[in-house]
Amino acid sequence: MSVVQLPLSAPLMLRPRGTPGPREAANLGRDALADAGVIPSEARITVSRQSPDDVGFREIFVSIDGEQLGILRHGEVLTTELPAGPHRIRAHNTLFWKTHDLILKPGEHARFMAVNKAGWGTFGLLFVLGAMPVYLTFERMTTDISSHSAPPSR
Repeated sequence: MSVVQLPLSAPLMLRPRGTPGPREAANLGRDALADAGVIPSEARITVSRQSPDDVGFREIFVSIDGEQLGILRHGEVLTTELPAGPHRIRAHNTLFWKTHDLILKPGEHARFMAVNKAGWGTFGLLFVLGAMPVYLTFERMTTDISSHSAPPSR
């Protein structure tokens, strides 16, 4: 049995193997634009624990998409880059858990504030039990549009 070899057209012979043709290149989408540097492919999340309302003790554990990002102590900040798209960020202080689901756009920088707060009776329980509950506040920070407005006219 003989194999029949069909002649290839000149453009196909000159194209290196593995290089996409015109139709395939059009289907690459956002990943191709990110690889070419036209759009950023990464997004960023920052979690800070620098509130003056923080009691200053008990660590806050932060994870993104089920993987631990780090442990925040009072005054610390964590920043990480991750692919744009849907993510779940969780924080806990071993007593209280807070979760945020978010979708990050390419180049977006989401900022969160984590605060351990004492509630009413917190210090009373310290004397009775030798331990006290510290409540966790974990919120996404938004930019204040009014701070970017034009200065008042005279």
